[in-house]
Amino acid sequence: MRSKQMKKILMILSLVLILSIALVSLGLAYAGGIRGVGLLGVWFFMTCGIVVVLAQLIPAGILFSSFVGAAFSSFRKGEMPARAV
Repeated sequence: MRSKQMKKILMILSLVLILSIALVSLGLAYAGGIRGVGLLGVWFFMTCGIVVVLAQLIPAGILFSSFVGAAFSSFRKGEMPARAV
């Protein structure tokens, strides 16, 4: 039961994120002076581009922070962690 609620919450959050990215892209394209059918093309291009970049940056950021945490922390309790100078 709890996983169904979590799936619903994650689905709503992801839809809100994509919708907000789409609306900001539409606003930027419209404010940039693009009108007509070109507005839809630029809107689609910007929205998909931002979503693809985020899909690459988020896992890369997680991996990078895990690497930094593993490099500068100790696996043994009695050891001092290394310091970056």
